[in-house]
Amino acid sequence: MVNDIPSMIIVNDVLVSTDIITEYFSCDIDSCHGQCCEEGNAGAPVTLDEVAYIEEQLDSIWPQMTAKAQSVVEKQGVAYSDPEGELVTSICNGRDCCFRGPKGCLLKERPISCFLYPIREKLLGGNVVALNYDRWSICKAATIKGKAENTPVYRFLREPLIRRFGEEWYDELCAIADELMKQKD
Repeated sequence: MVNDIPSMIIVNDVLVSTDIITEYFSCDIDSCHGQCCEEGNAGAPVTLDEVAYIEEQLDSIWPQMTAKAQSVVEKQGVAYSDPEGELVTSICNGRDCCFRGPKGCLLKERPISCFLYPIREKLLGGNVVALNYDRWSICKAATIKGKAENTPVYRFLREPLIRRFGEEWYDELCAIADELMKQKD
């Protein structure tokens, strides 16, 4: 039983859902086969810099893209604004990432949001960033595996979190997580 653990904490100006600390996750690609790239109602969130990078890669990956993906990208570009106004990668058939090939992602470097999943980053007003744990039924095997391995979400995503926010930020997150977990039981 968790006693008085807040639902959100602040780590160096980043608002973090404590579910990232208390929930477990370890991607089980053998079970899900990368469904997160094939399903959903919007593409992966991207920054303007990532859009530019994808555009730079487009000539080299174009021949490997499906005809449908090529058609979508020709019409709307490599990204679009989703219903919430967030910039996301283009998708085909209302669900499939345009940059997924038969052997996985065609991009040399995927958007950081792909690496951070199941954490979703949201930019709030005033340049405040919030991190939330996104629960998705297709990741059920990952939650089971994470629990079996005793791997909290933030530990599983150590490298992407460091890539996005820096090692000092991640160390601070770990210190706060250790303190919060002492409050258990």
